[in-house]
Amino acid sequence: MISRGKTPEALEKGVLRAKHGIHVFKDGTTRFDMTNLPLTHFTPREASISVEAARRLGYVRDAQGAPLEREDQVVELRPQDILVAESCGEYLVRIAAFVDDLLEKLYRLPRFYDASRPEDLLGHLVLTLAPHTSGGVLARIVGFTPARACFAHPYLIAARRRNCDGDEDSVILLLDSLINFSRSYLPQKRGGLMDAPLVLTMRIDPNEIDKEAHNMDLLPSYPLALYEAARRFAHPKEVEPLVDTVGKRIGSVLQYEAFGFTHGTATITAGPLASAYGEGSMEEKLGAQLRLAMRIRAVDADDVVARIVVHHFLPDLIGNLKAFSSQQVRCTKCGAKYRRIPLRGKCPADGSNLTLTVHESSVKKYLEISKRITQEYDVSNYVRQRIGLVEDAITSLFTNERVQHLKLDDFF
Repeated sequence: MISRGKTPEALEKGVLRAKHGIHVFKDGTTRFDMTNLPLTHFTPREASISVEAARRLGYVRDAQGAPLEREDQVVELRPQDILVAESCGEYLVRIAAFVDDLLEKLYRLPRFYDASRPEDLLGHLVLTLAPHTSGGVLARIVGFTPARACFAHPYLIAARRRNCDGDEDSVILLLDSLINFSRSYLPQKRGGLMDAPLVLTMRIDPNEIDKEAHNMDLLPSYPLALYEAARRFAHPKEVEPLVDTVGKRIGSVLQYEAFGFTHGTATITAGPLASAYGEGSMEEKLGAQLRLAMRIRAVDADDVVARIVVHHFLPDLIGNLKAFSSQQVRCTKCGAKYRRIPLRGKCPADGSNLTLTVHESSVKKYLEISKRITQEYDVSNYVRQRIGLVEDAITSLFTNERVQHLKLDDFF
């Protein structure tokens, strides 16, 4: 087992390094995070593969049953096949080389991947894992996309306990998770087992996945009676017999295939190629969200603000305030941490300076924006008062009454 330069102190952080979707995790594995997007059909051209490659992967007929002969023919995606981002493919090539070096130099075994380009990973197995879970799901790479996303079957997304709404999930080379993983790297504290592939689902059973996927409709076109019922606001139970859904196929031979779609598309990557969530500051993203909320009549912008503050900003402020009050101090040289500041005021190990692990700026980062948006939008006084109480607590913690900042005119 090789730790790739990890130190015991670094292992306690969980994620050792994270940049551009690439995460080196506490369990010894390296994974690539992407936005999951549901997909049931694709063309070889959209997967950036040739017809010959598609046929080698088992896609010998298109969705209509005709032999696959052209790159623009639509084929039905199998439940455990995925299309990953091109950048993911490039990074996995480097991980494959690392795994091969392990096999060859440490275990005295032949190299397994021998991949020099992403296309060499077509057909190889990966383990997909959602954040804060420990159950991975087996998948196979069958294509690549310019979008920073992982196109996957709704079954696969639901099997990871996700609800198909664009969450970030990760992909790990199967051999990386099998031979370069160690429980000894995992912290003993609460939550130490999260984000680690402790179990693996080999085959997806549609009856065992999240039930939201059972509501997916499979019709190639909707009957006129459905539109007529919608016009008179009929109860969904009334029109349910008119629509073929996954739930009606559970246990039958058609629970995995022969899914329909109502509208085709020129390309599955016609939209944005990357999620806006990773771009810009929080204030910029919040401003864009609220501008969109103001334009959509079905959205109550005031309610959006209240929910953002109550469910995101306030918990962050309160959590960071608590973390600051109970934090450790860290040596700037050796990285040793201490629960309390030593009497010497220096690191007992090497005499170097000590620094905080949680800083004032991280505690206050959402305070001003919370105050501003709750004044600009019509939220309840209760929410405003909660922000005021948190502000009082922050002020009492960081304000030193012995230090006064005065101007010249304060003396007149």
